[in-house]
Amino acid sequence: MRVLGVDPGLTRCGIGVVDGGHGRAVRFVAVDVVRTPADAELPERLLAVSDAVERWLDAHRPDTVAVERVFSQHNVRTVMGTAQASGVVALAAARRSLPVVFHTPSEVKAAVTGSGRADKKQVGAMVTRILRLTEVPRPADAADALALAICHLWRGPVSARLAQAQAQAAQLAKAHRARLAAARRKE
Repeated sequence: MRVLGVDPGLTRCGIGVVDGGHGRAVRFVAVDVVRTPADAELPERLLAVSDAVERWLDAHRPDTVAVERVFSQHNVRTVMGTAQASGVVALAAARRSLPVVFHTPSEVKAAVTGSGRADKKQVGAMVTRILRLTEVPRPADAADALALAICHLWRGPVSARLAQAQAQAAQLAKAHRARLAAARRKE
């Protein structure tokens, strides 16, 4: 499975591609950071992010897109820009009928370092080690994008099985409630 990981942002948007094999085997494919000038108008910045993501989707043909989930920060303007960049990424993937999965920063950190409270330096070091890179991807947005892809490769199958099990359990519970209701009506 090939995953495009995206660490969304307007100033810097990390994009990385990782291939997953059997078990926890992963292989580095590519990484980059899309930069937009802070003084550019919002539509121009979103267009630049969109164009770059579209190019990467076409060039690398991922099976899934993993995006960092926007979380509450004190700076509303930063959150808005990150959310808008995330939307552009999700839209580009949807146009290609690609699944988009959102992972929280703590999920990503826990998946690659073992701790949901790891700092950027620890994430970068583990991404470098896991993917057998010669140096830490810079800036941190690049390492974060690769970490998102790794996180999805390692957690995605488990999450999918869990969701499937929950759906089956809900169907069984619904059928059981229907049988109980029918039995009560017969009494």
